Amino acid sequence: MRIVFLGTPEAAVPSLEALVGADDIDVAAVITNPDRAKGRSRTPIPPPVKVAAEAAGIPVWQPDRPREVLDDLHALELDACAVVAYGALLPKDVLAAGGRGFVNLHFSLLPRWRGAAPVQHAIRAGDATTGVTTFVLDEGMDTGPVIDHEEVVIEPGESAGELLERLAGLGAPVLTRSLRALMDGVTPQPQPPDGVTLAPKITSDDVALDLAAPATEVDRLARSADPAPGAHTRFRDKRLKVFAAPPVDGDGAPGTVLRIEPDGVVVACGRGAVRLDAVQPEGKARMDGAAFANGYRPEPGERLGDPGTSEQPVVPDAGS
Repeated sequence: MRIVFLGTPEAAVPSLEALVGADDIDVAAVITNPDRAKGRSRTPIPPPVKVAAEAAGIPVWQPDRPREVLDDLHALELDACAVVAYGALLPKDVLAAGGRGFVNLHFSLLPRWRGAAPVQHAIRAGDATTGVTTFVLDEGMDTGPVIDHEEVVIEPGESAGELLERLAGLGAPVLTRSLRALMDGVTPQPQPPDGVTLAPKITSDDVALDLAAPATEVDRLARSADPAPGAHTRFRDKRLKVFAAPPVDGDGAPGTVLRIEPDGVVVACGRGAVRLDAVQPEGKARMDGAAFANGYRPEPGERLGDPGTSEQPVVPDAGS
């Protein structure tokens, strides 16, 4: 089977490696996004898929737009294509150049959570389960007919990063067998019309913590935005990212520091309380809750949240 692989982030690498390791599959080329400038130096950084492809000796194409490699796709006379988090919609003429079809690995149980951020939305919504789905791309957003799927339980306390890593490993063999099934003549089945939910890309503005919400919601939002973009609140009039905030016993005005525990700072919510187990103060590195408590020494009664409603004592910033 002669294929091209399309993907960009780390989550796509296990699938690429599985396909490269399959005796009956020839990965003729890899298409990924262009290198992007990152950090203060603005040095171009290659996508993880590019790094993995070059290590395997596979030609890498990095078009700004998929149509730029349309003639190259036709020249390869492909049997099919594989897609994992490529990061761009493929137009109709590109889809027509993919042999029997572009088989996409999606990190949800379609039609639930169609879109760019299915893992984050599943955690934030409090879903008990999720999974992976393979389907043949059409011109819609994750609307194509399904080949296969596999369901998993979302573990208590699991972050989006942890869950995505687990799904990436789970999905690699599912994608491989789905390509084989397509070549063997299996007919993909249309997605059901019921149960459709959308999972658009999440920005920093979408993950501001509302400490007046129940502790369970604060916990889910923090985990859904870990590692990026990071849920956030305000502490001493500076942004504080919160990556882990498990619910604990406590009661008080939302945002109030109730007590300091060995693992972190306990803060009241609209119902219950959370313990800040992993945070990142503005301008600082990520740290665990104990390091935050020891370094910044929040005081019981101090408030987190909107500085316009917080009554915070003037306490020196431990990082200054």
